[in-house]
Amino acid sequence: MPVCDNHGPRGKTAANLAATRRTTMTDFPDSPVSFGALQLPPALLSALADVGYETPSPIQAACIPIILDGRDLLGEAQTGTGKTAAFALPILARLDLALKKPQALLLAPTRELALQGAGAFQKHAKHMPGFHVLPLYGGQSMVIQLRALSRGAHVIVGTPGRVMDHLERKSLNLDALQTLVLDEADEMLRMGFIDDVEWILGNTPATRQTALFSATMPEPIRRITKRYQRDPEQIKIKAATATVSTIRQRYWIARGADKLDALTRMLEVEEDFDAALIFVRTKLATVDLAEKLEARGLEAAALNGDMTQGLREQVIERLKSGSLDIVVATDVAARGIDVPRVSHVINYDIPYDTEAYIHRIGRTGRAGRAGTAILFVAPREQRMLKVIEQATRQKIEPISLPTAGEVADRRVAQFQQQILETLGNENLDFFYDVIRRMEGEQNLATRQIAAALAFLATRERPLKPDLPDIPVPPPRPEFTERPARESSEPRGEKPVRERRPATTDSEKKPTLAEGDLKRYRIEVGRNLGATPKEIVGAIANEGGIAGKFIGQIHLFADFSTVELPELPPDVLATLKKTRVKQTPLNIRLFDMDAPAPRKAPAKPKFDKPKFDKPAAPRKPRKP
Repeated sequence: MPVCDNHGPRGKTAANLAATRRTTMTDFPDSPVSFGALQLPPALLSALADVGYETPSPIQAACIPIILDGRDLLGEAQTGTGKTAAFALPILARLDLALKKPQALLLAPTRELALQGAGAFQKHAKHMPGFHVLPLYGGQSMVIQLRALSRGAHVIVGTPGRVMDHLERKSLNLDALQTLVLDEADEMLRMGFIDDVEWILGNTPATRQTALFSATMPEPIRRITKRYQRDPEQIKIKAATATVSTIRQRYWIARGADKLDALTRMLEVEEDFDAALIFVRTKLATVDLAEKLEARGLEAAALNGDMTQGLREQVIERLKSGSLDIVVATDVAARGIDVPRVSHVINYDIPYDTEAYIHRIGRTGRAGRAGTAILFVAPREQRMLKVIEQATRQKIEPISLPTAGEVADRRVAQFQQQILETLGNENLDFFYDVIRRMEGEQNLATRQIAAALAFLATRERPLKPDLPDIPVPPPRPEFTERPARESSEPRGEKPVRERRPATTDSEKKPTLAEGDLKRYRIEVGRNLGATPKEIVGAIANEGGIAGKFIGQIHLFADFSTVELPELPPDVLATLKKTRVKQTPLNIRLFDMDAPAPRKAPAKPKFDKPKFDKPAAPRKPRKP
């Protein structure tokens, strides 16, 4: 297998690379191209149509032609910009399905991202019979992975450690590799995987195409691009940096099936609600959500690119006139909407990037009016929330889900207001006579009749709704400065402390002293040659714990301690079997009352001479 040399995989020097590298700055397009214009094959276009994707995101429109042409790519873009489809679609377009060998390799920093990447490939290859993608990550049985590799796969998606294991075992053959994608390169660097990544890059064919994506470009990442890429096209998606100050921005951690219930509760309880634009990602989702909202008694309509221009204009006119209160739309369909009565913008699906977010919420708070923007964020999308805050330079505050009691109070208040307006505006003499007749004939009190009438009037929309409980997600962790070391540190051996890069205000870690972390013991130490970087990588990758939530690591002779959030039983069981230096971690809570570890015996300064070794007993001679 040809490998890369120190001057680049195809003989280019760093000077030549710098001279030939081109940069593309891509803004959010006002008139986005279609997927059909990107020369993708019909099978992929059909898969995109099935899920209702209308137009590519900015990074997709910029990157797909480059990867289709087989050129190297250096993409700088934040999380959530649609990077996965930007490389998955052109890779699928170039595959030879008759060749049952890995033709593309995607490296991801965590098991979660590897599984997401594999799922994206599988979704887009829906109409490509015979396609196989294989995720390789730690924590899964090696036997299962070896069996799957023996059957063949067209695309491999894996974490660096497990890919290295298979390459060293010779169970993964990359001789037919065409494209290697390194996703979240800065995250790889932060988690201590960059050496592993370079090893993998150095053990793959020099003729491969390399696409590297990173939110930032620190010097170690640039060094990789200079050494392992040839004349890469640079794509940088510029981030928007401002939003309207009159818009109040809030977020809610969404829980899948609970989203619809949460949305309807918010629409009922929100103060100053007049009209809302609700954004989703796909055309199919606009119709589905609008129908579900109508079924719940709300005036809602869909707005998407499949509708004729006439129908779209009708929806907008109804929204302006007040005969329609809610429009569920995609980004493209809602572009240019200017309806003053839109008081709320709800991001039911988190947008691809910060530019899309700013364009969305800009539909409210116009002409100096106040507006409200609410963002639904899945637990795995919290990093994108952080990216949006950084780009807009505004803090997005959490929102509490309205309780059943709050919804009931709101409905009662609205019902009372309707009664007062009716009393003030309508001639009710006929109905007074009806009530008096019932009082006399049925011997009923006025309040009894009023209660029955209230029940009948609100039967379809009860004043006291029977709403299910929706679990309240834990608050987003706030990071604080690390306090001074505790005096309870085990004595007897000076621990080796991990050298960590300085953190920014948004990356400050939780602390042990404040109860955010607990100290765990693992059965690998300095005698085995373990390093903090290896420990962080194993825990982050196998346990699904982001590196920013891993505290201080102390190495002793026969074991180590590591500060972590309280681990649920399933994660604890996984980490017990996780190996570092071929040794199970056997992780458990550290006993603070245990005796201090003994000092490891000093290693001899010199090797013992061979003659100090006792001689083997001589065999007796035969007589």
